[in-house]
Amino acid sequence: MSAERHLVLSIGRLYCDIVFRGFDALPQLGEERFAREVAVVPGGGGFITAAHLASLGAPAALLSRIGVDPLSNAIAPALAESGVDLRWLERAPEAGPQPTVVMVQGGERAFLSRRAGTARPATLGAALADPAVRHLHIAEFATLAEIPELISAAKRAGLTVSLDPSWDDAWIRDPDLVQRANGTDFFLPNAAEARAITDCDDLDQAGARLARHFPVVVIKDGEQGARLYQRETSLRLPAPQGGPVLDTTGAGDAFNAGFVAAWLAGRPAASALAEGIACGTLSVQGVGGAGMRLSRERVAGISEALLAKHDRVDA
Repeated sequence: MSAERHLVLSIGRLYCDIVFRGFDALPQLGEERFAREVAVVPGGGGFITAAHLASLGAPAALLSRIGVDPLSNAIAPALAESGVDLRWLERAPEAGPQPTVVMVQGGERAFLSRRAGTARPATLGAALADPAVRHLHIAEFATLAEIPELISAAKRAGLTVSLDPSWDDAWIRDPDLVQRANGTDFFLPNAAEARAITDCDDLDQAGARLARHFPVVVIKDGEQGARLYQRETSLRLPAPQGGPVLDTTGAGDAFNAGFVAAWLAGRPAASALAEGIACGTLSVQGVGGAGMRLSRERVAGISEALLAKHDRVDA
């Protein structure tokens, strides 16, 4: 790969997240609840991963669409301040509003979202053809379903590809999902997604099955850490315990940023896994998927501690 190729493209729908925190119970139909805190922030896996990549010093560009409505305009300042390259962000009236209501309680959350227009940006061809781009991250399988030639187009452009399937009831159990994701270099489901895709409750068996189709498979398992499967080998690292948890929204997308950045930088598989876990761990300490700005130093400190503990256990 040419040294001039340094940019990560992150594609996925861009949402206006309205995040409610500080309430005792989720509302039932016919009820009204009041939250003590609310934040309006950019959301969607494509943006969240790109924002964390940028905060880690890995240049990243967002390949997405945004509306011209008041909700879309409300997140424009945060987008501009994120450090993400926005040159391929398409603005179009039918691309919004695209809101997500996020209700956070006890570290867990519920979402209600609206999709608007198509996921295919008019800028797609220009972005893939840019000689500075080296990697494409697809933040949700739903985007790939709308743009079925996306992986093959990226491969023709000489890019590596990562895919987070992201839970979607319409797609997660599609028997053709794995085949339609053919060509993906890094397949990055969480535990629930891996079980649903493989119809297998045992995570190690699920990972082994997915590893028959993808060169690198990483299964994110929340407080349990993450597991990596590559060819005939596997690796498991725990997550650090005891840190503050404000909002778990986007923790998996933060993990993706840490893992992809480390792998593309040439670090070993164990280091990439540890850096992904470190990013996910830090991200839950802020409100909104990209609310916590990651630093290279803090990520390195957590990942080094994880690796040292793993080495002691193995010894």
